[in-house]
Amino acid sequence: MPEPGLSRPPSMVDVAKVAHVALVTVSRVVNGQPSVSPETAERVNRAIATLGYRRNDVARALKSGRSMTIGVVLAGSGLFELSRVLQGIEFAASEAGYGIALARWPGPEPEPLEDAIGRMTDRGADGVIVIADRPVAADVLDEIHVRSPLTVVMSGDVANPSVGSVEIDQTLGARLVTEHLLALGHTKILHISGGASMSFDSRARVAGWQASMRDARLESGELIEGGFEPEVGYRVGEELARRGRGERPTAVFAANDVVAMGLLAAFAEHGIRVPDDVSVAGFDDMPGAAFLVPPLTTVRQDHLGLGRRAVEVLLGTIAAESPRHHVIAPTLIVRRSTGPIGQEARRAPKGVPVPVQGPAPGSAAVG
Repeated sequence: MPEPGLSRPPSMVDVAKVAHVALVTVSRVVNGQPSVSPETAERVNRAIATLGYRRNDVARALKSGRSMTIGVVLAGSGLFELSRVLQGIEFAASEAGYGIALARWPGPEPEPLEDAIGRMTDRGADGVIVIADRPVAADVLDEIHVRSPLTVVMSGDVANPSVGSVEIDQTLGARLVTEHLLALGHTKILHISGGASMSFDSRARVAGWQASMRDARLESGELIEGGFEPEVGYRVGEELARRGRGERPTAVFAANDVVAMGLLAAFAEHGIRVPDDVSVAGFDDMPGAAFLVPPLTTVRQDHLGLGRRAVEVLLGTIAAESPRHHVIAPTLIVRRSTGPIGQEARRAPKGVPVPVQGPAPGSAAVG
């Protein structure tokens, strides 16, 4: 609460008096600069709490010539784990003293993506993050004339050197799953993809699965173009149940955990044991994946870290650094839905993460 006797909101001068430090020291603590000892910073923070001081971001913005706002454009629909990505963006932006403003771009109509980004700039955003899930967004971003710092969150390279980007390595995630199944002795590995009009993520997972099969000197394997809904997994499970035992794959890598959930339901209804008869793996490590029957082997994606890293890349560009491209490595989580071929499955501990032995070139793991 304000210091007794103050008839106005407390200022940094008041904080400096209570903490017995110089005004510049208070400024350094408030702005997160590292050149203050931990003991002094603690004393300043105690004074801030005692006085109820709040930083005047409007005055700070006027002084710096910046709005201290980051624009976020949601380009597309059905963006997976959007809430976690946005949470990561908000956390990192807030830590850096920025607010965020949201806008949605549903598709090419009624306005181009470039105009949606431009509106954020016109409203004073210091930089813009685009969260994209559709190929048309990539095409636009490759050609866009950048008016302010811009970072893209999506899978798939952005060729425009003026645009920074952040993504989770979907190809690596698919390789981790496929190589895990290969190590268990499976050679007939079916992949259910995200569908014929596949998203960036779906195409990358197909590419990773195919590459691992080729590396093992095997045929590319059976591919079913499905979708990301549980009904897709259930229909595929019904179809596989109609095949004879020798005609079925020994392992299925599903487009995501929801598809795997439908697959498990169909197998349970038809008496197909998982993993004794068929191993099943998913992707995403959705809430509840560890409590399916059996617990699901899957790939965990750090969506919170994805949002945080997007802000870090954008702030670097705002500070006049060259735009960067950053790839985050996912983690394989081995549970009891996968096991060795031709044996009673050995029971893996529930939810054991398998460390990445080395991220793909140019990528970095985020913990």
